[in-house]
Parts: sequence; C-alpha cells; structure tokens
Amino acid sequence: MNMKLLKLPLAALLFFTLTPLLQADKTPAVDKEGFVSIFNGKDLSGWKAGAENPDSFKVKDGLLVVDGPRCHLFYTGSVGAADFKDFELKLKAKTTKGSNGGVYFHTKFQDEGWPKQGYEAQVNSTHGDPKKTGSLYAVKNIWVGDIPKKGKNPNDTYVEAAPSKDGEWFDYHIIVKGKTIEIKVNGKTTVKYTEPADGSDPVAGNPGRKLSSGTIGIQAHDPKSVVYYKDIRLKVSK
Repeated sequence: MNMKLLKLPLAALLFFTLTPLLQADKTPAVDKEGFVSIFNGKDLSGWKAGAENPDSFKVKDGLLVVDGPRCHLFYTGSVGAADFKDFELKLKAKTTKGSNGGVYFHTKFQDEGWPKQGYEAQVNSTHGDPKKTGSLYAVKNIWVGDIPKKGKNPNDTYVEAAPSKDGEWFDYHIIVKGKTIEIKVNGKTTVKYTEPADGSDPVAGNPGRKLSSGTIGIQAHDPKSVVYYKDIRLKVSK
C-alpha cells in the first residue's frame, strides 16, 4: 500500500477507495437489446424542466407524472451526450380521459413555449385534438374525427379510434435513421416518414421541424392533461 495513504484519516481513505466504485455504478447499464434506461423512477436526475411550469413534472411510485400547465422536460443526461442523430426510443405511456401530451425528439432545451426545434410524436387518446397517439404531429397524423373542411390530407391516416386507450399502458417506439422517422404503437407502425430530398419544410412556416440532432423532450400540454410515463429507454446509433 502507498505509505502516504496509511497516514490519511479513515474517512479520506474510504473516499479514495470507494470513489471509483461509485463512479462505475453511475455508468448506465445496457440491456440485451442495446437500450439504456434514461429515467431512474426515483427522481428527475438527467432531466431538466423549462422555467415555465417546472412543477408539471413529478416522480411518484416509480412513474413520471405529467400534470400541470404547459412546460417541457428535456433529457440532459450522459447517454449520447444528450445530442444524437440516429436513435431508438422506447417507453411506456398511459393517458387519462381528455389528456394531451407528446414526446419531442431532435429538440433542444428551451425555457418557455412549444419547442421550436425537432418533431413531436403525439400522445392523445381522447383529447379534442383529432391528431392522436402515433402521429408525427402536423406532418403525418393519425386522425380521428370529422374530415377537415379542406378535405383529406394525403399524408394523414384516418381511423375510427386512437391506437391507445385511456387508462391502459401502451408501448411507444420512435426510430430515427438517416432522414426517416418511424413511430410504432404496441409494436404496430403508425407512421413512416422520410423527409423530402429537396429540403422543403414539412410544416409550412416552421423550419425547425427538420431532422438534425438533439435530445428528447416530454410535453406537459395543459392543466387538464395528466399523462404517465415509465420504462424510458434509449439506444443511440451515432
């Protein structure tokens, strides 16, 4: 043993001995599918809420509870340095009656307002917005309700009911590879969208709706929308 360590107080000796082990414990474990958990079910470590209404996000009984006025919670942890291009995100979500939420990707932190960068995968089973769970919001929607007065949008899919149900957990799987986005609900693809090769805006007047790189964001939509999340896992390709 190093003679200098022998002269150290016991507390200091334990610090030097155990610190490498504690640091090792912080290294995210990779599961058999190559995914890493990015939500520990205990607190919001690795996440940061905007200043708008940060209390809209809480952790209770191992779940991320989204309940309150508009705000967004962004992943800021170590996986992919919270700035990635190709990735897969898997999570479980549960809506309540009339609730609305969303999962943003290729986005970046902002304190207020709707995220200006990135896309949103909609979370909505029975909210009044006809764009339901599984939609690539405002780009390629899973539409329930009356056909718009301007007629059907060829990019949208018109269905009788949302692919998710209030009060039931559903699996959400978001995949980005190159310029293609795929969204799956309970293992079934709802949207597969490839950005136009000419670089045109998928959403008129919103140039931030493009793939680039970025992080994940969870949306608190309004005070009447309560949504639950758990088992949030990420696999970054590059």
